[in-house]
Amino acid sequence: MAGISASAVAAGGLVGGYAIARWTKRRELGGLALAAAGTVAARDWHRRSGTPAAAALTTAYVAAFAGSHPLAKKVGAWPAVLSVSAAVAAASWAVSGRTGK
Repeated sequence: MAGISASAVAAGGLVGGYAIARWTKRRELGGLALAAAGTVAARDWHRRSGTPAAAALTTAYVAAFAGSHPLAKKVGAWPAVLSVSAAVAAASWAVSGRTGK
């Protein structure tokens, strides 16, 4: 993942997972993209900031995915996905930073 921040990977996983699921009409493909990006980001969070930070950020990633569903009913699908993606990216940046250890 040289040169790509975990913040970008996590946000991209949320946005990309939704986009893939929506445009292919295959939720499992979107879920696969979401899981793959989450795994890559979690490994980087662990490497840069340790187990507690990686666990907290991974929990935030999963919570963002889950939370985007009820939020979408209030504000629409794309605004919800973009909002939770930005929140996860900001949390990742705050905890793990771009350059890390």
